[in-house]
Amino acid sequence: MKTIGLIGGLSWQSTIDYYRFMNMEVGRRTKGKHEAKVIIDSVDFAEVEAFMRHEDFAGITALLVSSAQRLENAGADLLMIGANTMHFAADKVQERITIPLLHIVDATIAVIKAKTLTKVGLLGTKFTMEQEFFKQRLIANGIDVNVPEAEDREFIQQIIFKELFRAYINPATKKRFLNIMDGLAGKSAQGIILGCTEIPLLIKQEDTLLPVFDTTEIHAMAAVELSMKNEE
Repeated sequence: MKTIGLIGGLSWQSTIDYYRFMNMEVGRRTKGKHEAKVIIDSVDFAEVEAFMRHEDFAGITALLVSSAQRLENAGADLLMIGANTMHFAADKVQERITIPLLHIVDATIAVIKAKTLTKVGLLGTKFTMEQEFFKQRLIANGIDVNVPEAEDREFIQQIIFKELFRAYINPATKKRFLNIMDGLAGKSAQGIILGCTEIPLLIKQEDTLLPVFDTTEIHAMAAVELSMKNEE
């Protein structure tokens, strides 16, 4: 079994979910005989947030590269960045390490294609919803993507940082999220990508008839698949 390196702390709540999902999946595959081999480098998100406030993307990239190199030097065989937004720097991080980086969007694309969907809605931070690094990867693979209107994008952004990063679950917030998702379905979205690793704390598949794609779980399952390839 290969060792998974995870850049965590982006936030710590979702890092816990990554660790849980990976160990549950390894346990399922091995009938409880093994756990996942994982090295976690948990960064201080306050540093990332400060860079984001000043739009210092080079600073964020340098922080992620440093974390990735620590994980490689510690013996990781493959790398994960435990956040959707931080994948804006994925290609530059990959250039600075020799182990493969498992991209969260690529893992999600594989699951969407398995369901033969061609148009999805995307929820995430404003950066993820508004910039091209996430959407273009979907479009290049034949998947059209819609995002909420500007007012709803701002609402989602505020909720992620003010509620979900603190693991605070508000029923009124959930109701509005579901309304936003219904709005995307009204624009022909066949499913919804939960494109922030904190959103699955709030929205579950049982909350909606729309297929939802939990990028945290999808990413974790893909890492286990890669780490156990040819070993089952």
